[in-house]
Amino acid sequence: MPDKKMEIIAESPQMKKILQTIEYIKDVDSSVLITGESGTGKEVIFKYICQTSRRCEQPVVKINCGAIPENLFESELFGYEDGAFTGARKKGKAGLFEMANHGTLFLDEIGEMSLEMQVKLLRAIQEKEIFRVGGSKNIPVDVRIIAATNQNIDKMVEEGRFRRDLFYRLNVIRLEIPPLRERHEDIIPLCYHFLEIFNKKYNKNKGLTLRAARTLAHLEWPGNIRELENLVENIVVLEQDEVMRAKHLQERYCKGEMPLGEVTVKGILPYKEALSQMERQLLENTRNQFGSTRRMAEALGLNQSTISRKLRQYHLDDAAEHHS
Repeated sequence: MPDKKMEIIAESPQMKKILQTIEYIKDVDSSVLITGESGTGKEVIFKYICQTSRRCEQPVVKINCGAIPENLFESELFGYEDGAFTGARKKGKAGLFEMANHGTLFLDEIGEMSLEMQVKLLRAIQEKEIFRVGGSKNIPVDVRIIAATNQNIDKMVEEGRFRRDLFYRLNVIRLEIPPLRERHEDIIPLCYHFLEIFNKKYNKNKGLTLRAARTLAHLEWPGNIRELENLVENIVVLEQDEVMRAKHLQERYCKGEMPLGEVTVKGILPYKEALSQMERQLLENTRNQFGSTRRMAEALGLNQSTISRKLRQYHLDDAAEHHS
């Protein structure tokens, strides 16, 4: 692991809770399962766990379960003996479990692992020993397992695509990383964090206008943190302005300053009825995107009491109050 301590941006309640959980588990060896959409920062969380763990001075080994061909997976994970198969190295080769002995093994994209390999992984975790391919001698291993996936692993278990017994072995500590659209408090701090990184990397001094910050905070970010990072790097490198402006974002997303969804009126209606219909759509779109009346008020430039009153007027208050 790198000597420099990692910085985790955690201004949202969800991320603060995750960091608190990591603090609780730093002195234990319980398996951890990290779930969340692609780009939410699962690998960053994994590295932070390793850095704070009592195993921090021990080996850390990562395997991408979706990137290794099925026929090579077992030999990569458990190693092989001399002559185990055509092309095998003389004297054999240690697998990733052996390489991670006394340290941590990160199984990224665990949902991509075949059912056959899941059985063998389960045995290694349960017995704390492995057998090399072509070998007959058991090799004891002391490894902490951290797994991650962007798939709905609970659904995979229910559908029989992921072994329930292995799931229970991995799911001792569950860290579910929320998408960026559900942690708006982290967006601007993350933006400044990436600005600092890329300004230093490219010898620039780009800033951020208040209007651009407001725009960033209300985008959907389907690509999550990875998308935000790529956007900031793109603007630092390509834009001539010394500051990131709202227009730079509008040009890329074509959604205006605050993309709250389309509001339309179909057909010809009495004016007051048309206004009422549009107001209801706007409130519903905003509620669906931001959830709480406080965030809705910020997005629409109204006070919170007005938002609450209008939600009651259109019978939209139940869902919003639940998230407030």
